[in-house]
Amino acid sequence: MSVRTDSSAPYRAGFACFVGRPNAGKSTLTNALVGKKVAITSNRPQTTRHTVRGIVHRPDAQLVLVDTPGLHKPRTLLGERLNDVVRTTWAEVDVIGFCLPADQKLGPGDRFIAGELAGIKKTPKVAIVTKTDLVDSKALAEQLLAVDRLGQELGIEWAEIIPVSAVGDSQVGLLADLLAPMLPESPPLYPEGDLTDEPEQVMVAELIREAALEGVRDELPHSIAVVVEEMLPREDRPADKPMLDVHAIVYIERPSQKGIIIGPKGKRLKEVGMKSRKHIEALLGTPVYLDLHVKVAKDWQRDPKQLRKLGF
Repeated sequence: MSVRTDSSAPYRAGFACFVGRPNAGKSTLTNALVGKKVAITSNRPQTTRHTVRGIVHRPDAQLVLVDTPGLHKPRTLLGERLNDVVRTTWAEVDVIGFCLPADQKLGPGDRFIAGELAGIKKTPKVAIVTKTDLVDSKALAEQLLAVDRLGQELGIEWAEIIPVSAVGDSQVGLLADLLAPMLPESPPLYPEGDLTDEPEQVMVAELIREAALEGVRDELPHSIAVVVEEMLPREDRPADKPMLDVHAIVYIERPSQKGIIIGPKGKRLKEVGMKSRKHIEALLGTPVYLDLHVKVAKDWQRDPKQLRKLGF
């Protein structure tokens, strides 16, 4: 294992989580730090539903990123469950990164989250101004000052305030350099090759869901859930030509949404299949046969029984 070279500095390992209102760039940042696509990214808010952990391996430290859903004012049972997950996670991590997009003024959503953060006293908090590639230096300076003021108003002492652009890969390494010393001294928590401890089935479902959201975000923002029923290696295949059969169901809330997902003559569903299959093959490193079906699960976001069945 490639552990540190400088023996005087202790090796550190621990958990960090990124928080911020939906669409603040949390998942994109996770992917940039880990260097592989592990968290679902979408320009639609509220897409991360599972605690996906990305693992950053460094010579001196191992940073385990817990990607929580965006904290928001809940309107449905699903929303309340997501918020419970967030608070539980915050209480258990070693450092919290609060993501605030550079291209949007601080709003009530940011204050709501900052107010919640102010209540968590012990955990160091880093303010991360994301998406800096979208603004000029003057706007960025103003945003950094606004974030500093927000901390002062609410009595939050930021351990650091750092601007990053995950897309332009600007300062991402520096962010990791700043987070590592905030972790406790500890041997590595995960083997060197691991990038995430999410079960593969959950990650495959997320990739399909991301592809299914592509292009229909405005019509069906939160009405899509995906369940991978089974993933089985195809029998009778030569060892050097394996094939994985993946059977998945895309659930929507109302029959009227079925046509939107399937598209004219099934064209849209075919595209979803092709797109997600590529990502799944890249993730699992093996050719995949993807069998996709669409089913209606009436108002699943408000029904505890359905939520349980769909894994929430």
